[in-house]
Amino acid sequence: MPMIPPVAAPLAPPNRWARSLTPADPSQWLARGWRDLMTRPSLSLAYGIVILLISLAFVGTLIALGRDYILFPAFAGFLVVGPILALGLYEKSRRIEAGEPLHWHDLFFVRPRSGGQLLFTGVLLSLLVMVWMRAAVIIYALFFGLLPFPGLDHIAPMLFATKVGWAMLVVGTAVGGLFAAFSFAVSAFSIPMLLDEDVDALTAMGSSMALVWNNLRVLLIWAVIVLALFLISLATGMLGLVIIYPLLGHASWHAYRAVNPASAERQRG
Repeated sequence: MPMIPPVAAPLAPPNRWARSLTPADPSQWLARGWRDLMTRPSLSLAYGIVILLISLAFVGTLIALGRDYILFPAFAGFLVVGPILALGLYEKSRRIEAGEPLHWHDLFFVRPRSGGQLLFTGVLLSLLVMVWMRAAVIIYALFFGLLPFPGLDHIAPMLFATKVGWAMLVVGTAVGGLFAAFSFAVSAFSIPMLLDEDVDALTAMGSSMALVWNNLRVLLIWAVIVLALFLISLATGMLGLVIIYPLLGHASWHAYRAVNPASAERQRG
């Protein structure tokens, strides 16, 4: 009597988004970013000064218009639009990698391979920041009602010396964490990808999210490093942006290369 061979379970397809990353990789990205910063450092530092001036002008405008109550969510939103503003730093790192000459206009007049898709991505991320800021205002209203914002000088006692303040902090941190996680996932690699490849905005953002999710352990370390350095910049009155922002911009390019090595191989080919 013929025997029917047992049917083996199909092999699981390889995960095309998983990478062989280690917890030590983020420090290597920073080291390579520092190396790029110190290559023609005047270019990167000038870029950092421009970012500092834009940030100071934005904060000053909010305070002058009496919109200081959205200052804290605006700082958080900077982490969302920061990758877009770092486009010139990505281009510098790309040129160093490719052995191409470096000029001032290459950093401030970048031509991404994706063309107008980068602008579309910028619009989407800016809308996300606006939703985040509106959510912060709604959360404040839910806990404090029509009570006016007390100003930056009195906000700390209002939050930390009252039960309502602590409750708002807990809820606001939870909601902000969700926004932050989603924002980091869609923007971490999408902007370098749009610079480097001819892809559409949604593909780049979806690919970025897939790469973050499938390499979560290492990229959480990277996210903590980015947040810590950004908080250091704020602690220095944003003066630290002159160095920290270019460092993170260059390092983010190398993080992108680590999770998308095929792009570098195509460029060499």
